[in-house]
Amino acid sequence: MNKKQNGFTLIEIMVVVVILGILGALIVPNIMGRTGEARVTAAKSDIRAIGNALNLYRLDNFNYPSTDQGLEALADKPGGFPEAKNWNPEGYLPKLPTDPWGNNYLYISPGTHGPYDLYSQGADGKEGGEGPGSDILSWEL
Repeated sequence: MNKKQNGFTLIEIMVVVVILGILGALIVPNIMGRTGEARVTAAKSDIRAIGNALNLYRLDNFNYPSTDQGLEALADKPGGFPEAKNWNPEGYLPKLPTDPWGNNYLYISPGTHGPYDLYSQGADGKEGGEGPGSDILSWEL
């Protein structure tokens, strides 16, 4: 009697498990290490979008919102000076975004690097920093 067995041997299964382990050890750190980079990219994209909304606000109202009016002036009609006489009733942003680390974007007008300074303090939430904790600045984009 000649029986033909179907299935995998223990050695074949172990070889596959080792190969999967090696691939996992090589790929997972590359994917997991990219979350910081993705957050920085998202913050840069947000800053560009907010900058575009600020420029539209300026086109309608002839100047940027003051520091006191803040970025909230892009979502809700601001009071105070300078008056937003031609403020778009639909707003310039549907809602004010927070940075990828959950903090508010910082805005100063007039700025020291242009008509306004717009930035995120990065992962550490503090001024300055290095790597993922470094500030993301509108005037450096």
